[in-house]
Amino acid sequence: MVELFIARYVYLMIVVLLIIGLYGMLGKRNLLKKLIGMNIFQTAIFLFFIEGATKAGGSVPVIDQQLGMAAAQYVNPLPHVLILTGIVVGLALTGVALAFILVIYRAYNTLDDKAIMKEMSK
Repeated sequence: MVELFIARYVYLMIVVLLIIGLYGMLGKRNLLKKLIGMNIFQTAIFLFFIEGATKAGGSVPVIDQQLGMAAAQYVNPLPHVLILTGIVVGLALTGVALAFILVIYRAYNTLDDKAIMKEMSK
């Protein structure tokens, strides 16, 4: 059982990052801390997909005469491309969220979600 955890320690670290990110999103009241938690959660998901796309002994997907045409000899580039797209979308989402946080702070002088909801209900 211990050997299984040692062999898959990366997945254990990804789960730890997921838990930290989820706690940051759900357990914190400050909007900026929630955004940081979301970014940590997102990074854990990216790492999960990249780790799942690795192949022991695989080569870059450029046809090599020595390896031949067998697809099993090469690493699939699709997950890496999708994660690159996800990183760009995550960066754009973070920028828009920071702009919203700035507008909210200017309007309510706080980033505490409960205080903002209290002010909005007046």
